[in-house]
Amino acid sequence: MKVNIKLDSIDKVREFVNTVNRFTSDFDLISGRYVIDAKSIMGIFSLDLSKPLTLEIHENNNEKEALMEALEPFIS
Repeated sequence: MKVNIKLDSIDKVREFVNTVNRFTSDFDLISGRYVIDAKSIMGIFSLDLSKPLTLEIHENNNEKEALMEALEPFIS
């Protein structure tokens, strides 16, 4: 599953990383041709956050509903 997200501040990046780390699913953050682990704060800061970001979720079906609820503040 893929969703578009917006991380427009340092606090939002920190909050996003803390949120995705609560889940067992794997997450890839895609910006152009770059793909990084969305659980890595250093990886996220290596991206140009002014460009559109796509979050690819390789979800564990047992946590899909809770995951989408937790990600709602970041979805653009």
